[in-house]
Amino acid sequence: VPSPTGLVVTSENFKTVLHWQYPPMSETPHFIVEIKPYNLGRYKEVSTCVNTSAHFCDVSEEICESDSSHWLKVKAVVGSQQSEYVESNEFILQRHGKIGPPKLSISRHGDEVMVDIHHPV
Repeated sequence: VPSPTGLVVTSENFKTVLHWQYPPMSETPHFIVEIKPYNLGRYKEVSTCVNTSAHFCDVSEEICESDSSHWLKVKAVVGSQQSEYVESNEFILQRHGKIGPPKLSISRHGDEVMVDIHHPV
Protein backbone atom coordinates (compact mmCIF):
# COMPACT_ATOMS: atom_id res chain seq x y z
CA VAL A 1 0.00 0.00 0.00
CA PRO A 2 1.56 3.34 -0.99
CA SER A 3 2.09 6.02 1.63
CA PRO A 4 0.37 9.42 1.37
CA THR A 5 2.46 12.15 -0.26
CA GLY A 6 2.63 15.94 -0.39
CA LEU A 7 1.85 16.64 3.27
CA VAL A 8 1.14 20.33 3.80
CA VAL A 9 -0.08 22.09 6.94
CA THR A 10 -2.05 25.29 6.38
CA SER A 11 -3.34 27.62 9.05
CA GLU A 12 -5.49 30.70 8.58
CA ASN A 13 -7.29 32.49 11.39
CA PHE A 14 -6.42 29.61 13.76
CA LYS A 15 -8.02 26.97 11.50
CA THR A 16 -5.16 24.52 11.06
CA VAL A 17 -5.51 21.71 8.51
CA LEU A 18 -3.18 18.91 7.36
CA HIS A 19 -3.61 18.09 3.64
CA TRP A 20 -2.15 15.16 1.71
CA GLN A 21 -2.41 13.45 -1.65
CA TYR A 22 -3.10 9.83 -2.42
CA PRO A 23 -3.36 7.94 -5.73
CA PRO A 24 -6.72 6.55 -6.84
CA MET A 25 -7.31 2.97 -5.68
CA SER A 26 -9.93 0.35 -6.58
CA GLU A 27 -10.78 0.10 -2.88
CA THR A 28 -11.43 3.28 -0.85
CA PRO A 29 -8.41 4.14 1.27
CA HIS A 30 -8.85 5.36 4.82
CA PHE A 31 -6.33 7.39 6.74
CA ILE A 32 -5.11 7.70 10.31
CA VAL A 33 -3.60 11.00 11.47
CA GLU A 34 -1.43 11.47 14.53
CA ILE A 35 0.07 14.59 16.11
CA LYS A 36 3.15 15.05 18.27
CA PRO A 37 3.18 18.24 20.35
CA TYR A 38 6.70 19.12 21.50
CA ASN A 39 5.69 19.12 25.19
CA LEU A 40 4.10 15.67 24.98
CA GLY A 41 7.11 14.20 23.17
CA ARG A 42 5.17 11.39 21.52
CA TYR A 43 2.52 10.89 18.87
CA LYS A 44 -1.17 10.54 19.71
CA GLU A 45 -4.09 9.87 17.40
CA VAL A 46 -6.26 12.77 16.25
CA SER A 47 -9.62 11.28 17.23
CA THR A 48 -11.55 13.11 14.49
CA CYS A 49 -9.20 11.71 11.81
CA VAL A 50 -9.09 7.96 12.49
CA ASN A 51 -10.30 5.92 9.50
CA THR A 52 -11.24 9.05 7.56
CA SER A 53 -11.60 8.83 3.79
CA ALA A 54 -10.92 12.57 3.38
CA HIS A 55 -7.52 13.75 2.21
CA PHE A 56 -7.33 16.39 4.94
CA CYS A 57 -7.65 16.66 8.71
CA ASP A 58 -8.61 19.69 10.79
CA VAL A 59 -6.19 19.71 13.74
CA SER A 60 -7.17 23.14 15.11
CA GLU A 61 -8.39 21.70 18.42
CA GLU A 62 -5.15 19.75 18.88
CA ILE A 63 -2.85 22.78 18.90
CA CYS A 64 -2.99 24.37 22.33
CA GLU A 65 0.31 26.24 22.42
CA SER A 66 0.88 28.66 19.57
CA ASP A 67 4.64 28.96 20.17
CA SER A 68 5.33 25.22 20.46
CA SER A 69 6.49 22.80 17.74
CA HIS A 70 4.09 20.17 16.41
CA TRP A 71 4.61 17.33 13.97
CA LEU A 72 1.87 15.47 12.14
CA LYS A 73 1.92 12.11 10.42
CA VAL A 74 -0.56 10.15 8.34
CA LYS A 75 -0.80 6.60 7.03
CA ALA A 76 -3.15 4.89 4.61
CA VAL A 77 -5.22 1.79 5.33
CA VAL A 78 -6.59 -0.17 2.38
CA GLY A 79 -8.49 -3.30 3.35
CA SER A 80 -6.29 -5.20 5.80
CA GLN A 81 -3.07 -3.56 4.61
CA GLN A 82 -1.54 -0.29 5.73
CA SER A 83 1.23 1.99 4.57
CA GLU A 84 4.12 3.44 6.51
CA TYR A 85 3.50 6.75 8.27
CA VAL A 86 4.66 9.90 6.51
CA GLU A 87 5.66 12.84 8.73
CA SER A 88 5.07 16.53 8.06
CA ASN A 89 7.63 19.24 8.57
CA GLU A 90 7.67 20.98 11.95
CA PHE A 91 4.67 23.29 12.41
CA ILE A 92 4.60 26.24 14.83
CA LEU A 93 1.32 28.16 14.78
CA GLN A 94 2.94 31.47 15.74
CA ARG A 95 5.48 31.17 12.91
CA HIS A 96 3.54 29.40 10.14
CA GLY A 97 -0.06 30.46 10.80
CA LYS A 98 -1.64 33.39 8.98
CA ILE A 99 -4.16 35.86 10.30
CA GLY A 100 -6.42 37.62 7.83
CA PRO A 101 -7.07 41.35 7.91
CA PRO A 102 -9.70 42.75 10.28
CA LYS A 103 -13.04 43.94 8.93
CA LEU A 104 -13.82 47.61 9.21
CA SER A 105 -17.16 49.34 9.21
CA ILE A 106 -17.41 53.11 9.09
CA SER A 107 -20.51 55.12 9.91
CA ARG A 108 -21.25 58.78 10.30
CA HIS A 109 -23.38 60.20 13.10
CA GLY A 110 -23.80 63.94 12.65
CA ASP A 111 -20.31 65.41 12.75
CA GLU A 112 -18.73 62.21 14.16
CA VAL A 113 -17.24 59.32 12.21
CA MET A 114 -17.38 55.93 13.93
CA VAL A 115 -14.92 53.19 12.94
CA ASP A 116 -15.65 49.67 14.17
CA ILE A 117 -12.88 47.08 13.87
CA HIS A 118 -13.85 43.40 13.94
CA HIS A 119 -11.17 40.72 14.34
CA PRO A 120 -11.02 38.11 11.57
CA VAL A 121 -11.83 35.05 13.68
